[in-house]
Amino acid sequence: MRVALGADHGGFRLKEEIKSLLEEMNIAYEDFGCDCEASVDYPDYALPVAEKVAAGEFDRGILVCGTGIGMSIAANKVPGIRCALVHDMFSAKATREHNDTNVLTMGERVIGPGLAREIVKIWLETEFQGGRHQRRIDKVTGIEAKHLGVK
Repeated sequence: MRVALGADHGGFRLKEEIKSLLEEMNIAYEDFGCDCEASVDYPDYALPVAEKVAAGEFDRGILVCGTGIGMSIAANKVPGIRCALVHDMFSAKATREHNDTNVLTMGERVIGPGLAREIVKIWLETEFQGGRHQRRIDKVTGIEAKHLGVK
């Protein structure tokens, strides 16, 4: 598995914690920034991560900002991305099992590093269940295609 990482200034420290976890789990990753706590714009970091995941260059993406909201909104603008904002372990599991999410967002100002590590671990280790859930994913993909003008 290959994971693309990104954060703005509000998520920089938590992104660094996630990098440590990925190294412990022997999961390959690439960090798309930012690399400091100086103010930056979250779309500049959400977009490359989402595009790389959508293109199949990475299996999953993880984004962090102050709340996770901005990153989630920006990532979900990229066709093929199913990004979920998660701040609890139940949702981390459900969003993989039921929604086959390929990008996870979290807020550094909302949760601490211990919980974030647990969420990431669950999210990375949980498989999509398929079945009735695939039908729903297909409907979401159809909505996306409709608004992109794809037949």
